[in-house]
Amino acid sequence: MPSDHLLATVSALKNGLTSLPLGSAMDNTETWQQQFLQSGQPGLQDIAREIGNLQSLLSGGALSARAIGNSLTMLGNQTSEASAQASADLQKPLVELADLLRRHGSDLLAHAEKAAK
Repeated sequence: MPSDHLLATVSALKNGLTSLPLGSAMDNTETWQQQFLQSGQPGLQDIAREIGNLQSLLSGGALSARAIGNSLTMLGNQTSEASAQASADLQKPLVELADLLRRHGSDLLAHAEKAAK
């Protein structure tokens, strides 16, 4: 897992979900998905499958805040678990990435709840 790509992903998410153009987000997730699928590590392959789910949600036409929020939260939880097995230099940015994914997921779920009322 290249640390420069990890740091770029963390930086992009810090600016908020809507600051990243959809095409860039899809390219970014595609890169991560391929790396994780090829890793041979079950935990990373699970993340790759959830990334595939997120890509489907983002490219499926009508965007569902609830579904995307759930996917981001799941990715945050999976990333947090994966950080425990990562090398020391990657643990801090992975934990930060996990927190950002969960925060954005939670924000989308809160938005979906408000919209449903």
